Amino acid sequence: MLDIKFIRENAELLNKTAIDKKIKFDAKDLLDIDKAKNSLQEELDVLRAQLNEGNKQIRTLSNEERPAHIVKMKAVSEKVKAMDEKARELKSAFNIEMLKVPSPLHETTPIGNTDEDNVVVSTWGELPKFDFEPKSHMTLGDELDIIDVERGVKLSGARSYFLKNEGTLLEIALMRYALDFLVKRGFTPMTVPQFVKSHAMTGTGYFPGGEDQTYKLGEDDLYMIGTAEVPLASYHYDEILDQKQFPIKLTAWSDCFRREAGTYGKDTHGLYRIHQFQKVEQVYIMENDEEASLKAHQYLLDNAVDFVKSLGIPHQITDVCSGDIGQGQVKKFDINSWMPSRNAYCETHSCSMFYEFQARRLKMRYRDENGKMKFCHTLNNTLIASPRVLIPVLELNQTKEGTIKIPEVLLPYMHGITEIKPK
Repeated sequence: MLDIKFIRENAELLNKTAIDKKIKFDAKDLLDIDKAKNSLQEELDVLRAQLNEGNKQIRTLSNEERPAHIVKMKAVSEKVKAMDEKARELKSAFNIEMLKVPSPLHETTPIGNTDEDNVVVSTWGELPKFDFEPKSHMTLGDELDIIDVERGVKLSGARSYFLKNEGTLLEIALMRYALDFLVKRGFTPMTVPQFVKSHAMTGTGYFPGGEDQTYKLGEDDLYMIGTAEVPLASYHYDEILDQKQFPIKLTAWSDCFRREAGTYGKDTHGLYRIHQFQKVEQVYIMENDEEASLKAHQYLLDNAVDFVKSLGIPHQITDVCSGDIGQGQVKKFDINSWMPSRNAYCETHSCSMFYEFQARRLKMRYRDENGKMKFCHTLNNTLIASPRVLIPVLELNQTKEGTIKIPEVLLPYMHGITEIKPK
């Protein structure tokens, strides 16, 4: 959500942004409603003033004058009621249109249509050269008895799975290592609700537009989160924060759920695209300063890059293009990790900068040093998402003997297990 004054003054920019982002939005629709709403409000203010003044006059009128005056005021009152109803309708329409407004892109964001137009910023690590025929994570998972998709599908349908034995321990090790990694960098660890009210989904920009990807608990009007970003960014919903608190750095290890609607037949093999997964997320809340936001964006990206490097995973950083960026994001980087079985760098992290887009929706404010009320800036980035990250971890660390070496940084979490071997 943006400031309506900014929207009025930058309608052409926002229409171009919508085109670049492939988002359906026309500033004229919003501004027409805005104009009608304000015009009606002016009329209402005049009528209410007349009604108030007329009601005060009643006690000063004679018995002969009073009946006609009462009839006149009743007519004004009825008109006010009718206009009030119309005003509520316009306000509702206005709020709906405001939720469609895209955030303008940062000047450095590349213009493009799909993820194929994302720009590679850097590449790290050498691709593996196996002196044997490498196996996919699914083959390894089956042979080592650490992944069971067949029973997962039998129990819960497509895109479901079981991890077991060292597979479970490895995932927990990765998540615990990730959480410790961020705590050491000053993040506050949180245990978060995994289902939230609609205002949290709307506040973080997932609604409207992402309803088809979200599991809903219908009887309770609650929604399963697809990322801990939602409860973390919403933690200070409708609060006025103390500027001295900034930056607020939050992290959570949570289960996440996505319906993956519209992906029928896509990425059906293995653990790449599934309905239930775990993430360790980093969320950053700070003062309203665009230059400082850019530095914070790089900071969050560096955290994830350092983490991936510590696991020895070759990867690329891409500058996400306009057609592949979300409605609220101003700029976004992806980290794409090398997955041998897919013979490609595949997305494992997304680092997003929002400026005040989320904070306006979440009513998250602070007073600056001059006492002026401002909306915060928010940013977020995944540190790890599992089981997707298990794909490179398992495949890159496999041996000719069919075993998997545990990455050194995970050894303290693996209960003495240094290698996953056939049972």
